[in-house]
Amino acid sequence: MHVVVMGCGRVGSAIARRLETIGHSVAVIDQDPEAFRRLGPEFGGRQVTGLGFDRQTLLDAGIDSAGAFAAVSSGDNSNIISARVARETFGVEHVVARIYDSKRAEVYERMGIPSVATVPWTVNRLMRELLSVKVSEIWREPTGQVLLMRVTVTDAWVGRPLTELEAASGARAAWLLRFGDAQLPTPTTVLQTGDHLVVAATDDITDRVHQTMQGPAAGGHH
Repeated sequence: MHVVVMGCGRVGSAIARRLETIGHSVAVIDQDPEAFRRLGPEFGGRQVTGLGFDRQTLLDAGIDSAGAFAAVSSGDNSNIISARVARETFGVEHVVARIYDSKRAEVYERMGIPSVATVPWTVNRLMRELLSVKVSEIWREPTGQVLLMRVTVTDAWVGRPLTELEAASGARAAWLLRFGDAQLPTPTTVLQTGDHLVVAATDDITDRVHQTMQGPAAGGHH
């Protein structure tokens, strides 16, 4: 997959290097050409000097063929404008923005643009958002052992009881988003198309949650 990263600070450069290491092609945008030094001499991706929300700059970075876009500059406004251009103008599927203002971040989450704060797990969460459609980490308690994950209900789970998903994944559903409204699930909740869940999990079962969302085990439902 081709990924465009807007912002070559500590977070942006770390994401770009990690994405390239695992085999993705990467283009990095920054207004300051000196910022590209953070990428190191081994980085083989594109380095584009310019504004991350400028159409030509984005095209130079290959946005028209990108599967993911991360806006991680130091400015909230630049990040959200860039993220919206990537999503709305170029139709990039996986878009995430780094937002410093928590109130703004809540608004953009409701618009369907995941945002991350300036906390130690920023890079890990960005990687999850960019590379996984179905599951993403949204909060982690201070010890780092328990977290909340946002889960998009896949076709394989539509029509199945929520309790079955909980049993398969080991996670506990905290709340359900359906048609834009949040509700507490009940023991009889059946999953529907378009549902989003927020589930509580421990660090050691996150991989299991990801695997479970690919679909129930054969014979698990009659």
